[in-house]
Amino acid sequence: MEFIDLKRQYRRIESEVKEAIDRVLSSCRFILGPEVEAFEEEIAAFVGVSHAVSCSSGTDALLLSLMAIGVGSGDEVIVPAFSFFATAEVVALLGAKPVFVDILPDTYNIDPEAVKRAITERTKAIIAVSLFGQCAELEELMRVANDAGVYLIEDAAQSFGATHRGKRSCSIAHISATSFFPAKPLGCYGDGGCVFTDDDEMAERLRALRNHGQTARYKHRYIGINGRLDAIQAAILRVKLKIFPEELELREIAAGRYDALLREKGIDPPVVKDYNTSVYAQYTVRVPNRDWVARYLTESGIPVAIHYPIPLPYQEAFSYLGHKDGDFPVAEEASKQVLSIPFHPYINIEEQIRVVEALSEAIAFSEK
Repeated sequence: MEFIDLKRQYRRIESEVKEAIDRVLSSCRFILGPEVEAFEEEIAAFVGVSHAVSCSSGTDALLLSLMAIGVGSGDEVIVPAFSFFATAEVVALLGAKPVFVDILPDTYNIDPEAVKRAITERTKAIIAVSLFGQCAELEELMRVANDAGVYLIEDAAQSFGATHRGKRSCSIAHISATSFFPAKPLGCYGDGGCVFTDDDEMAERLRALRNHGQTARYKHRYIGINGRLDAIQAAILRVKLKIFPEELELREIAAGRYDALLREKGIDPPVVKDYNTSVYAQYTVRVPNRDWVARYLTESGIPVAIHYPIPLPYQEAFSYLGHKDGDFPVAEEASKQVLSIPFHPYINIEEQIRVVEALSEAIAFSEK
């Protein structure tokens, strides 16, 4: 059993992927070019925004978003205490201060009330991570950001395809960034990412920043990065985007099966707000004696993952900020209890039954 089985998807689209790659090889247009432009148009239409600016990774998508709004030394950017390292890493890379706040106990997304308390005159932006496939409280956070005169950036690395109050992830915040890492709901066959915005000037700046700050050949208006998307990855993503709506439905069906199976065993499934849909980038449950349970499942042939065992403020790289145990109690508790189990659009009911049976056994044994 695979944690995320990409081979099943590949078998479905193998001929189309090979044709797309061959199209790029025949064109010899490997970086940016018509394939990338076509992909950006198609994915912007899917999300429902004016501009999609593709780039080399989800991390670079976040970095470019911050660069585009001018984040630098002396600025503060509010980020959740519970996320992947890249969310806060990009803030520090630009010389700004990541200001960590706690999360909500049910969805693990950033707590809007904590955000309000953390805003100062130095706050430049808020990064709201839409974790595990479900959007953060984006509409509320947009009100908070607009009232404070700061930018809201959605880190949608795990939520591309999800909806919040009827709107697509990546269409609500001032700027949104996603990842096309292979294991993401929409993944390429390497690294890739994208930034979304309705702001024409912002989009123009982003396109320049991803290409060494160039506005024309050898004319550099900004200090930028080499953050372009390869044409081969764009071609692959165009193939995958065609089946993505169906895969979203398959994800919803598979999650529903897990929900029912877990409830039969007295295990709480993930909480998805009734105004949200989730793409279940991870199907994550909360269990007692998590580390013991994880070892039991692994030894039973069930692959699992822990997202994330150390809250960001307690990473060694951020020790200079001086945070101590107890500063972020909700994030600390989550880091000790959450466990992600195998999930992808093509998982079948027999596999899910096996996972839930093993999980139930592991919890029972761990409590003896």
